[in-house]
Amino acid sequence: MVVSFGLMGLVAAIFPHLILVHPSHASLQAPPAQVHPLPTALEQWQDPQEQGDYFDQVKVTRVGYLVWSQFPVKVYAQPAPESLPLIQEKWPQAVDQSIQAWQAYFPLEVTPDPEQADILISAVDPTQRSQGRIRSAETSFKLYVDDQQRLAHRCTIQVRANQTQTYIAAAVRHELGHALGIWGHSQLKTDALYFSQVRTPAPISARDMNTLKRVYQQPTRLGWPVQSSGAEL
Repeated sequence: MVVSFGLMGLVAAIFPHLILVHPSHASLQAPPAQVHPLPTALEQWQDPQEQGDYFDQVKVTRVGYLVWSQFPVKVYAQPAPESLPLIQEKWPQAVDQSIQAWQAYFPLEVTPDPEQADILISAVDPTQRSQGRIRSAETSFKLYVDDQQRLAHRCTIQVRANQTQTYIAAAVRHELGHALGIWGHSQLKTDALYFSQVRTPAPISARDMNTLKRVYQQPTRLGWPVQSSGAEL
């Protein structure tokens, strides 16, 4: 399947909040799907107990699996909004805790520059009508062509900040799992990507990592050079 940029056919039905950037290169086509080398941390990951995964729950977009190919993946966390003074202190700690949890398994780097970020994390004040409706947390992404003429994406994580620090950390940890490539949910409460909020949030599990590793072993159009064509496909 060949996908042309700027066409409605590019819209993937993976999540209702999927956002796509319309590039100015109307004649560019998405590259064929190929497999990238695994980042070292994932390549070295082993699960001696063979606890399984939930790879069958991961959705595939029309550009393939949503994996990163340039490392480290850069993360920026916006400060909590001034309208939530009680959250401003716990927010940085909760976000840092979640990022550090994934850094043990995946090459992430915190950046002070939001323009350089691959993943942007923000706190949402649900009392502000301008924010619109948001669940406890959600992740969206945009596609674009980078300066190396490769098909790329950026992720935005939004978290409702009127929660305890434990739940904020769990929500960010969960959404980072989506942003790193697990676009689906586990059916087990012992996994960080469990589909629902629980009283005692789970840490990143072997099943989460087994799933993420399988995702990165799949073909994707992301990270590969776009192709020029005068024909509309």
